[in-house]
Amino acid sequence: MKKIPVLVVLILPFIASCSQSESINKNINNRWYTQNQVDEGKKIFVNNCAECHGKSGEGITADWRKKQKDGSYPPPPLDNSAHAWHHPLKLLKLTVNVGGTQIGGKMPAFKDKLSNQQIESAVAYFQNFWNDDIYSRWKKRGGLK
Repeated sequence: MKKIPVLVVLILPFIASCSQSESINKNINNRWYTQNQVDEGKKIFVNNCAECHGKSGEGITADWRKKQKDGSYPPPPLDNSAHAWHHPLKLLKLTVNVGGTQIGGKMPAFKDKLSNQQIESAVAYFQNFWNDDIYSRWKKRGGLK
């Protein structure tokens, strides 16, 4: 009879760890990305994007719509307070890949520094700050196309 409680004690942590890793790989709130991508994306974003876009994508200037002295605009916030949600996933990833210099911006290209998977994770990280309303509106605008 003592074998059953011992067996339960030995198996329970295994079952718990399996269900935890399963939930990490599931999409978050019906979004295209997983918790693993958000976790990986945080490291990538903090090391490559936060200097210009803020640690949580909140931006680093008071008014990102106001031109700087050189005539360029400061980097916009990437949380749901600016216009990133107006752009489909394909364009968000392309912008990270090729940068913004071709359209008069200063954002460098990351295609030689980050893999496509890393870029997707960085996008997942900042999209995770979008509230459900903004994410839903993004999807309705064709965000996943």
